Amino acid sequence: MKAPDNPHEQLLYEMSRRNTDFVAGLILQKPELFDVLFGIFLLNEEPVSRRAAWVIDTVSEKMPGLLHPRIPEIIRKLPEFKHDGLKRHSVRMMARSPLPEGDLLGILINICFDWLVSPAEAAATKVFCMDILYRISEIEPDLKKELADSIEWRLQEETPGVKNRGMKMLKILYREINGTIIP
Repeated sequence: MKAPDNPHEQLLYEMSRRNTDFVAGLILQKPELFDVLFGIFLLNEEPVSRRAAWVIDTVSEKMPGLLHPRIPEIIRKLPEFKHDGLKRHSVRMMARSPLPEGDLLGILINICFDWLVSPAEAAATKVFCMDILYRISEIEPDLKKELADSIEWRLQEETPGVKNRGMKMLKILYREINGTIIP
């Protein structure tokens, strides 16, 4: 692959792991291109924004410092995302990033609870929302009960992956809430 001057062009070239890794490699070599990539992500345009999200997710695993200052922008944009891929990559990145403070934390909590209990959301998005909400409950213990109730409420209707993660999360939450373990 020849590196174009325009990351937008390269993202549209093809949807593949190979292309994602190629663009991620370019960004890792030239971190100043991260701003361009992040701008494409924030456009919320299919398919290029979803592909940019995949690259940002990949890059931020190796260079989290590029993403951390942009967490507020991602949180503000989350309610606008309609595509599962944008949601999934965004909450995946949030699950391993520092938690925001103040109003942004409240926005993140609301979005994660909404997506967790929505029958329409993808399984991976729900699992990452559980992880984020659990992390938040470590600093806001009053959320533990609400998180447990939300997981229980949806459990019977969920995919095997969400059920599995939900049951593991419930065991942890019940132990922390009142010292009991579910069977």
